[in-house]
Amino acid sequence: MSLILFNKPYGVISQFREHEKHTPLSEFITEKNFYPAGRLDHDSEGLLILTDEGQIQHCLSHPKHKLRKTYWVQVEGEITDAALSELESGVMLKDGLTLPAKARKIDPPDIWPRDPPVRYRAAIPTSWCELSINEGKNRQVRRMTAAVGFPTLRLVRYSVGEFTIDGLSPGDWRKIPTPQQLTQQANAIKLLGSTRHRRGNHTTRKKIPAGRRKHQR
Repeated sequence: MSLILFNKPYGVISQFREHEKHTPLSEFITEKNFYPAGRLDHDSEGLLILTDEGQIQHCLSHPKHKLRKTYWVQVEGEITDAALSELESGVMLKDGLTLPAKARKIDPPDIWPRDPPVRYRAAIPTSWCELSINEGKNRQVRRMTAAVGFPTLRLVRYSVGEFTIDGLSPGDWRKIPTPQQLTQQANAIKLLGSTRHRRGNHTTRKKIPAGRRKHQR
């Protein structure tokens, strides 16, 4: 079992099949039988993990396994301590309250320029924050920063658990062996599923007392 760590450029969609508007993964990744573990929106950049094993995909993407995802977020305006505190304590979105997160203001990261560039408005400054979450709601980070008054302009996923984009330029990918801990988790899920399947197929005939059998005739 292996993983692919891919630094997804802006405008690339998290699927291999052709898309009428966005560039698919097949334009970059030539390995066969790999699939994204989770997704990264076309207008977001950074780490996308792919795997060749379905249970590993589950371990990496399902919220119950609590793999922390860290994002570098450029927002409109100078983000405040109060806004960061709100992000950390939980933000009420239309689909519920977000779980506690980690948030801090950071200097602009030393990364590649985005293509196309982020829109520039001379009268409104921008700032960067680092946000780490354990959830995966649809467009969650963008909705969180907007809810506290600082719309997201650029979103880069730096890491998922222990995996990062360090050493990867946009469009580059690296194939690595699946770590032992993930393999063990995947094997445990397989074993649990196999046990449940056997239990579901095993039925016992309920015995009817002799007196009741005579009554039923």
